[in-house]
Amino acid sequence: MKVAAVIVDVPTRQTDRPFDYLIPERWRGVIQPGMRVTVPFGARRLQGFVVDVKDHSEIESLKAIEEVLDVVPVLNGELLDLGRHLTETTLCFAISAYQAMLPAAMRAKYEKVLRLAEEERRGEFPDELKSLFAGRTEVAWNEVEAAGLWRAAQKAVQQGVLEAVYNVKDKAGKKTVKSAALAVSAEQAEQALHSLPARQKEAVSFLLKRGEAVPIAKLQATLGISSAPLKALVEKGLVVVRDVEVYRDPYAHRTFQPSEPLALTPAQAQALAKITASVRAGEHRTFLLYGVTGSGKTEVYMQAIEEVLRQGKEAIVLVPEISLTPQMVERFKSRFGPKVAVLHSGLSVGEKYDEWRKIHRKEVQLVVGARSAVFAPFENLGMIIIDEEHETSYKQEEMPRYHARDVAIYRARRHGCPVVLGSATPSLETFARAAKGVYELLELPERVADRALPDVHVVDMREELRSGNRSMFSRRLLDELRLRLDRGEQAVLFLNRRGYSTFVMCRSCGYVVRCPHCDISLTYHRAGERMKCHYCGHEEPLVPRCPSCGGEHLRFFGTGTQKVEEELAKLLPKARVIRMDVDTTGRKGAHEELLSRFAAKEADILLGTQMIAKGLDFPDVTLVGVLAADTMLHLPDFRAAEKTFQLLTQVSGRAGRHELPGQVVIQTYTPDHYSIQLAARHDYRSFYRREMALRKAHGYPPYYYLTLITAAHQEAPAAAKAAEKIAGYLRKQLSNEAIILGPVASPLARLHDRYRYQCMIKYKREPNLSAALKAVIDRYQTDAAHGGVTITVDMNPYMMM
Repeated sequence: MKVAAVIVDVPTRQTDRPFDYLIPERWRGVIQPGMRVTVPFGARRLQGFVVDVKDHSEIESLKAIEEVLDVVPVLNGELLDLGRHLTETTLCFAISAYQAMLPAAMRAKYEKVLRLAEEERRGEFPDELKSLFAGRTEVAWNEVEAAGLWRAAQKAVQQGVLEAVYNVKDKAGKKTVKSAALAVSAEQAEQALHSLPARQKEAVSFLLKRGEAVPIAKLQATLGISSAPLKALVEKGLVVVRDVEVYRDPYAHRTFQPSEPLALTPAQAQALAKITASVRAGEHRTFLLYGVTGSGKTEVYMQAIEEVLRQGKEAIVLVPEISLTPQMVERFKSRFGPKVAVLHSGLSVGEKYDEWRKIHRKEVQLVVGARSAVFAPFENLGMIIIDEEHETSYKQEEMPRYHARDVAIYRARRHGCPVVLGSATPSLETFARAAKGVYELLELPERVADRALPDVHVVDMREELRSGNRSMFSRRLLDELRLRLDRGEQAVLFLNRRGYSTFVMCRSCGYVVRCPHCDISLTYHRAGERMKCHYCGHEEPLVPRCPSCGGEHLRFFGTGTQKVEEELAKLLPKARVIRMDVDTTGRKGAHEELLSRFAAKEADILLGTQMIAKGLDFPDVTLVGVLAADTMLHLPDFRAAEKTFQLLTQVSGRAGRHELPGQVVIQTYTPDHYSIQLAARHDYRSFYRREMALRKAHGYPPYYYLTLITAAHQEAPAAAKAAEKIAGYLRKQLSNEAIILGPVASPLARLHDRYRYQCMIKYKREPNLSAALKAVIDRYQTDAAHGGVTITVDMNPYMMM
């Protein structure tokens, strides 16, 4: 007897363990750990992952596996082990961990159908269902719903005439194209040539030369023939037409000019030597490549990757989603050609699936991608690089709540290879580890070609207001913008808010239009005259009168990118402006199109949100303007100063990266804040010392670990009561060293119609923490299933809201 241990697709604590299933005779020796299968589970059929194959089970009567979904395992032994590690470190369910490692196309799609129990019972059908089932034994549930017959169907299921069945489908569809190939040997085709008419002869000669199947559309276009000669060749048995699988290539329309490695500065060469020595020795080390903006970190990555590929190994490069610009893709594609797969959210589900299959089939040796690319199914990893390692987008905010840096280090340890963390503004946790010698620090203190860092000028917007300037642009910034327009240079303007204005308020009674589902004001968007919630997506038309007092004096407060664009048109009518935010880049390919236009100098000013802060490199950009440096500074988040410093440094780094010197203007209402002052001086080390002292005084990372527990319910008292109980329970379970804060209402007290209360645990070493948190999750799991309190536990929170 052969038995498979299967993790089933039911993300609950009760089912978070392997279930044993009998392997039918025909699949013995075929089913391996890491394959997906379909299994019966209660009354349902579910997808599951085989995690083990064994010779016996302690359960006597086992159900059998019904279907095998994969020919070879989609998760190798290392990734199965990584999944187990994630369940321990992030307290997620095993099924969530394994699904996170695969492209969305491979997640199960369950199709509910109603099936006739026995043909002889067809006469017992309720009349209204007879026409729907005429000539059929099963009907999709959505057809029954569309016909409004679900009550009749329910009754028929209760009577046993019909049964509800769940079919498991893979969302993954392979793309195929109709292709023509020779149906006979080359010798037979050559003999037949003499007797063929001209058009048919051309087609056979072409296929002989190619020696493989050719897409019909390509064959017809190349030879200028219609479909008739091909049809005739098929009838003669000389040519066969079949569907041939092709990859969806998101970069098929692009040609990449091959690039050569650049000469390195002494600091770059020194950093590269240490990384490549670790690659050759096959030893696991974690390097922090700390280099100012424009110091050539990407070139060091690329030359290190060349060494990895020379060793016959594979590499993963992670970049923040926001930095995965066409420019970044081009740099890697032009250097490494077809050896690169690219994974990011701009690709369609099918394109992502095809890129993943290239990796799985070992057709590429390098992956460049956002957070989830850390799970690329390579089996011979030689290096993992995390660019802009300080970026908070490397932390996933839903289950499994992993940080890509932790996953990368875990995988690299297993493969015996280095991890390179690169940043101009490393996170405090990373720099502290480098300072302690846990990571090895490599420095690039100068920009390439001795280019100077840009001059930074901080403008006090309070002074502007006092001197009568009520515009969103300081006089200094406007003067600098005019100067760039006169010189034919380009400027980048950065604002951390999209939309037209941040909230709409009635000047008569003070009423602010809020989201009915979240505790947050709606943002006004000029396009379409709509107000939107940037948390849950709710939107409604702009109201002409105040919903509270009926007054007509509605005023737009705050500044969004749309409003800035409008103001620029008034103040600098000749300036050509490209706006980049979520609204203008929602369409596929829009991001690339806008940046290409800016690169081609079709615009003078690039105005945008966070997506323009990183990874962009334009030779003619000599001015960067930060319109409101304080937006993140006053959020209830202990990392607010760190995020502000990082963002200002990154944005400033877009200026003067080539021959022309750069300048930065930072507008702020808090010009004396140390994060703004030190970002203006490009002084990371002073910022690090200052911020570390504050973190130590208040007990925050890297001096303490944090865990955030959030209780949510549709009624505020129920959420508060649950959070209170949890805090009380944890105080009894944990040592006196642990600090438990709260419970308090979350800064965003209501989201998606649920009230939220949170408590925070600060600790250094807490061996009982994992068990205590699992007990909390178990206790509330059944509650959540019945519309009760839901509990989320984040072992390493980056979102404090």
